[in-house]
Amino acid sequence: MNVLFDNWDIYWEGFIGTIELTAVAAALALVAGVLVAACRVSPVAPLRVFGALWVTILRNTPLTLLFFAVVLGLPRFGIVLPFFAFAALALGCYTSAFICEAVRSGVNTVPAGQGEAARSLGMTFGQTLQLIVMPQAFRSVVPPIGSTLIALAKNSAIAGSFSVVELLGTYRTLNEMGYSIVWTFVWIAAGYLVVTLSISAAFRLIERRWEVAR
Repeated sequence: MNVLFDNWDIYWEGFIGTIELTAVAAALALVAGVLVAACRVSPVAPLRVFGALWVTILRNTPLTLLFFAVVLGLPRFGIVLPFFAFAALALGCYTSAFICEAVRSGVNTVPAGQGEAARSLGMTFGQTLQLIVMPQAFRSVVPPIGSTLIALAKNSAIAGSFSVVELLGTYRTLNEMGYSIVWTFVWIAAGYLVVTLSISAAFRLIERRWEVAR
């Protein structure tokens, strides 16, 4: 217990760092994931190819390798950002591939007749997607998106190896101070549990709010 109360400021800084990184990366992943999903179901062939390549490359690339590509590769092209921004970019892009597939699967659950009816009324593809398809697909994609964002919160632990202040990285400081590594990791695990359970609870509320009335 002493390792937590004696070093509360260290744990708190890491905990807040994890929350901030998760929130920024989640926002990026949601926006990018929905846009790429729209590309994947678009009637425009180049957009479908772009969406397929985005998902295939990012979903099949190890996250650690993606971190190295972003942190070490982008500065070679003159793109220099804080490590936090690099970490959020890597996490967000990686997670967007999974968000995209979740959204696309939800879109596929909407009967094709809905889109055909919208087009017969003169709606464009964008209007059909925004006003007809997505609202119906949203109900079915809430649980998988919640699970994906929980995975994102846990994946944020990799950022600590790239000079980003986050919860897992606190173990190095505390280990150097001579504290028991076992209790150090117990409290780190407890912090991640708080984050993931909070995300899970939030998505359960959203799911109940948007569930189909019986």
